[in-house]
Amino acid sequence: MDHVESAPPMRPSPSPVLSMLFVLYCLEMGVLLVLWPWLSAWDRVWSQLPWYAMRHAGLAPLARAVVSGFGAVHLVWGAHDFDLWLRRFRR
Repeated sequence: MDHVESAPPMRPSPSPVLSMLFVLYCLEMGVLLVLWPWLSAWDRVWSQLPWYAMRHAGLAPLARAVVSGFGAVHLVWGAHDFDLWLRRFRR
């Protein structure tokens, strides 16, 4: 009995404009999320919260690092998609 595997269905390729917009979104959010937790604006926002526990958690270095790490993920994702964009649309 022969077993024939079928190829996975082809996904439609996104347009070059939408792909570049997503790369720009990742770059913008990545830079914002990496830098903002370490600026004084972050302190002002979290200091105005009426709940002590949440204010204390938001001002903790761990919370700042987590948000910055999420920004780094956006930067890597954007760089990856930009590389794919160059390979796909610059042929």
